[in-house]
Amino acid sequence: MYRNSTCGELKLADENKIVTLAGWVSKIRKMGGMTFIDLRDRYGITQLSFNQEVNPELCEQANKLGREWVIMVTGTVKERSSKNSNIPTGDIEIIVAELTVLNASQTPPFTIETETDGGDELRMKYRYLDLRRNVVRQNLELRHRMAFETRRYLDDRAFLEVETPVLIGSTPEGARDFIVPSRMNQGEFYALPQSPQLFKQLLMVSGFDRYFQIVKCFRDEDLRADRQPEFTQIDCEMSFVEQEDVLTTFEGLTKHLFKTIKGLEIPDFPRMSYADAMKQYGSDKPDIRFEMKFVELKDLTVGRDFVVFDSAEYVAGICAEGCAVYTRKQLDELTEFVKRPQIGAKGLIYVRYNEDGTLKSSVDKFYSEEDLKLWAERCNAKPGDLILILAGETEKTQKQLCELRLEMGTRLGLRDKNNYKCLWVIDFPLLEKDEELNRFFAKHHPFTSPKPEDIPLLDSDPGAVRANAYDLVINGVEIGGGSIRIHNSDLQKKMFEVLGFTPERAQEQFGFLMNAFKYGAPPHGGIAFGLDRFVSIFAGLDSIRDCIAFPKNNAGRDMMIDAPSRVEQEQLDELGIMLKPVKE
Repeated sequence: MYRNSTCGELKLADENKIVTLAGWVSKIRKMGGMTFIDLRDRYGITQLSFNQEVNPELCEQANKLGREWVIMVTGTVKERSSKNSNIPTGDIEIIVAELTVLNASQTPPFTIETETDGGDELRMKYRYLDLRRNVVRQNLELRHRMAFETRRYLDDRAFLEVETPVLIGSTPEGARDFIVPSRMNQGEFYALPQSPQLFKQLLMVSGFDRYFQIVKCFRDEDLRADRQPEFTQIDCEMSFVEQEDVLTTFEGLTKHLFKTIKGLEIPDFPRMSYADAMKQYGSDKPDIRFEMKFVELKDLTVGRDFVVFDSAEYVAGICAEGCAVYTRKQLDELTEFVKRPQIGAKGLIYVRYNEDGTLKSSVDKFYSEEDLKLWAERCNAKPGDLILILAGETEKTQKQLCELRLEMGTRLGLRDKNNYKCLWVIDFPLLEKDEELNRFFAKHHPFTSPKPEDIPLLDSDPGAVRANAYDLVINGVEIGGGSIRIHNSDLQKKMFEVLGFTPERAQEQFGFLMNAFKYGAPPHGGIAFGLDRFVSIFAGLDSIRDCIAFPKNNAGRDMMIDAPSRVEQEQLDELGIMLKPVKE
């Protein structure tokens, strides 16, 4: 038996017990005739004590150990004379009587500590060492607890976990698929699923009226901090439901996770239409931890010969409380921020509402103080506040003002990661138009149901049709989304027609689903949460990588196993694949 206790459980109540521990050498401290070793396993750290005078041979053996060596010790639990309040086992130590080296270790390429000296790429290359760090291990423990509590909540509500296929057909309407060649059917390919969407709808036709799956999904798309080529969804579907049933059930799941994992009672989630979210925040995933809503000013700015405002389709501002004291340098920094290529604004207008009641702006040449006072009243500004204004095309400027709002929220400390604000964004547009291709695409996917009252608009004004769709947003991060599905074959055909599918193409790609609907499809709807994003919100992470055991880097590469990689020509020959020569 390598151990009968772990390194995180022994307390003063265990004093005088003889225990056996096993783990990794975390630190070695030599103090006079004493040697102290911090022994680490998944559960914590326990101090081991070796006395040169009492047992010189054992102490000499301990002095030869290195960091990350794997050892087993047997000894007696004793109270520490110098306690460590930072660890649960800090009141005790083990007076070691026996030491066995189970495996030696090379010196690791970075320190296995919370504040490590290893950069991202180095830690990803040696991810198996990075996972020994407490901070990373705790993220994975959090992920486990959230997945476990999710299963418990859904199981209590009669949801059935069903596995769906990983090798499926390609559906090029969404993001890019990862393609898998078939050896037995050369020239034909599987795709890895972007989601189990079609299969979970088929399960509803099959009578499995409450389905869920914690499932791997794959998208070959450009990566960001909240994206990985493979990711995990909490995927769910329900029959005989309307939108409110789905929202109530999964608002309940979210509250359950906050309660059981974080010990927090979260109030009921507000509902916000997509139109209001864009109008007030310039985003379909607004961060409502702070106000600073957009205020439209176009009607108050025209007719003063200021070409920037007169020629703009949209003029709007935000009010930053207490920021009238911003220096010229700070205002220049904000101007440079919005002019960055990622944001793309041409400039920034400001109005200071000074404490003495006077107003000073960067456009005083064109606007009187009376004009500025009207702007301030519209913005509900008070002395001491700063109004920041952008102008241009409506959609672009709203996105730019959104980025400025978030930057101000960060600068003012209004985006506390421990302050959780949840909301549902509803009533999304069903379709979005690509002007270059002159055709509509589904905002979510082709199976999303239009709101019943908007169905007639599919013929006359498709762009105005609202979807029976909803997103869960927490602290400005889209955690998940879903919709009520189309369950009527005729309406589904109509949807494909609006999207520009020929009947033959619709049958080729989705015929099995349309055929299934002919055999009594119930009304149904569902949702999928991004587990990686959900865990990162709970852990207070800026990137989802540290809550995934073996993530890819920003180029989609696994640095540890060096994937993707080339394969032998023999494998390609078996698959009937001929590669184009790589251009020098």
